Amino acid sequence: MLSYFHRKELVGLDIGSGALKLVQLKKGKRGYLLKKFSVFPIDPELIVDGAVMDAGRVVAAIGELFEKESVKARNVALSVSGHSVIVKKINLPLMTEEELQESIKWEAEQFIPFDINDVNVDFHVLQTPDAQREEGQMQVLLVAVKKDKLMEYTNLVMEAGLNPVVGDVDAFALQNMFTENYDVKEGETVALVNIGASVVNINILKGGLFSFTRDVSTGGKQYNEAIQREMDLSFDQSERVKRAEVIDGIDAAQVNDIVQRLNSELISEVVRSFDYFKTTSPNESIDRILLSGGGAKLSGLVPFLAERSGIPTEIVNPFNRIEISPDQFDTDFIAEVAPQAAVGVGLALRRVGDRWSE
Repeated sequence: MLSYFHRKELVGLDIGSGALKLVQLKKGKRGYLLKKFSVFPIDPELIVDGAVMDAGRVVAAIGELFEKESVKARNVALSVSGHSVIVKKINLPLMTEEELQESIKWEAEQFIPFDINDVNVDFHVLQTPDAQREEGQMQVLLVAVKKDKLMEYTNLVMEAGLNPVVGDVDAFALQNMFTENYDVKEGETVALVNIGASVVNINILKGGLFSFTRDVSTGGKQYNEAIQREMDLSFDQSERVKRAEVIDGIDAAQVNDIVQRLNSELISEVVRSFDYFKTTSPNESIDRILLSGGGAKLSGLVPFLAERSGIPTEIVNPFNRIEISPDQFDTDFIAEVAPQAAVGVGLALRRVGDRWSE
């Protein structure tokens, strides 16, 4: 949907409600090398539930981040998520890709709850079972993004003096990160669960390929708000204690009660999404869960999710197969914040001209 050619290096920029995440990779003979990486916190009131409330300050933060990290590349891959994004696997009459390119906007209209003129639409033809093809049908992955949401984020990048060369969806960036860093096993179904400040992206892959996605409007911000409200703490204090950091004078038991209560609510949403996936794919089961995002390290979340879902759960390492120079980066810091880099890594792996879901 965004594609400006004749550019070279590309930077993944994940614009989140709590932080900007920047990732730049260099392709080498043996794989990828980490060139630039930063997690740059921004004030929580700048972007609320994915909506930009103060564009000027966000633009300034992007500029400050690129200057601080001495990033010379100007070409950026960015992504969007939430209710402004629709991703659906649909069945359409069998046709060539060229025919679909001409008709997708009208075919998509019946599946999209927005005015078709208000969205950018793209597609990816999926592998279709032979029996379905014999019936004259084909499976297509439909992607629709509201134009105003896409423009809101691309304008931030452009006003910071950068070039938005690739547009993506968080779920596909996560898929890109996973397939680059982990062995893709035929027939294995993996749930990628990315817990951001205000949205949880759930992307289920079978054999490394898209099967189901859902965005849930909840996230780490709800923990901060509850801790601040119930314990009269600052945002910074709530951010530290929700990850089980001990601070003198703050009741750790009360913090734990709040965190575990909210863990239960968040996990209920995740499990509900899994149940919905099973209704659409009744013969499928999820083999493992990989958690990412700033909320992946919430106190007690991993064992609680594994217990409630009955599915092995672990925290993803988006740098699993990416070379990191200990002379250039603080490897302890990277290990601590790595889950927050999952979308950024997926974006940094993109190339100019990529289409959604490729």
